[in-house]
Amino acid sequence: MSTWTQRAGSVGAETASGHGQITTPSELSERLQHILAAEPDLAHDAAALARRVRAEAGVISDVDLLDILRTLRHDTAGLGVLEPLLAQPAVTDVVVNGPERVFIDRGSGLELSSVRFSDEEELRRLATRLAIAAGARLDDAQPCADGRLPRPDGTMVRIHALLSPPAVGGPHLSLRVLRQAQVSLDSLVERGAVPSDIAVHLRELVAARVSFLVIGGTGSGKTTLLSALLAQAPATERVLIIEDTTELAPQHPHVVSLVARRANAEGRGEISMSLLLRQALRMRPDRIVVGEIRGAEVVDLLAALNTGHDGGAGTLHANSLHEVPARMEALAALGGLDRVGVHSQLAAAVHVVLAMHRRADGVREIAQIGLLTGNPVTAQVVWSSSEGPQPGFEDFLRLVDGAHKEAP
Repeated sequence: MSTWTQRAGSVGAETASGHGQITTPSELSERLQHILAAEPDLAHDAAALARRVRAEAGVISDVDLLDILRTLRHDTAGLGVLEPLLAQPAVTDVVVNGPERVFIDRGSGLELSSVRFSDEEELRRLATRLAIAAGARLDDAQPCADGRLPRPDGTMVRIHALLSPPAVGGPHLSLRVLRQAQVSLDSLVERGAVPSDIAVHLRELVAARVSFLVIGGTGSGKTTLLSALLAQAPATERVLIIEDTTELAPQHPHVVSLVARRANAEGRGEISMSLLLRQALRMRPDRIVVGEIRGAEVVDLLAALNTGHDGGAGTLHANSLHEVPARMEALAALGGLDRVGVHSQLAAAVHVVLAMHRRADGVREIAQIGLLTGNPVTAQVVWSSSEGPQPGFEDFLRLVDGAHKEAP
């Protein structure tokens, strides 16, 4: 809340406007937004906009003028009253359960913030504006929408909006900040996310061009670990990354990123992950990486990994190693591949799975290393952060060492 808004509220909102009327902060904001809608060029002329604000708000200081301009920008182009929350570097999620319950996640679970909306209508206007900006439709006939919005700082925000009804207690908003993962493996070791001895084996895994998956729940650090490992690939290799949203940014000199695109409100313009995977095969890749495997593209990825493209990788949403075969079955079925086919492809293509976990204190760590063996494929835990090496760990070391000797 701006200084001017606080003062206006404390004195009964008796601010003289340019029209000689009593103006509340909300009335002023609404009037200025109507002016900008009618005169869009005004938003690009800072001096003219400042003069117009003074004319509408009356006698105000320069500090108050800046507060009003900042609030106006947030309300018309940013995230409204949620803007200060998303601006905090540690915030990963903002969820709004009606106008009076706004929560944030800074890495240690959801916390109730002090931010409030004035009423359900203000929240609905923000949700509708964000949905439209993301190329989606949100109204009574289509009460739910999702999409992605770029931020001025280079991050991306994934949004989901649900109106009331069907939501109870007002519209609901869920915002997820998607920051590019650029943390190095050494940094993860320093943070305690990866033990130093395991980091040595992970470097060998990448050098040996062994294909692997990184699994974990939401916000467990899957993308961060994958990005750090891709940075270990030799500088002479060309890494093709395919994502639904740009998140992977490994510190590697030759990375090509391809980003999928959803259909617009008219149902046109979609660019699928499967299409991008097929294009990637024609772009002379040394390694093919899928940022998050979540659909039929798994069929194209397994086919690529079985046709000479060793060293590929991807992330998969799964809570345990033992869920991996079933998850791959379910996703492959979306692409028309039956159970026998997916197990045959998976057994030949992927051998190692790394499981990430976020502890109760918010620390993200590698929790398990597993091997995929047999046909049908089963997952075997060979190392865990709590118990260390398990039966089969020597097989993991032999796999990495053997592949390393065969690697060009």
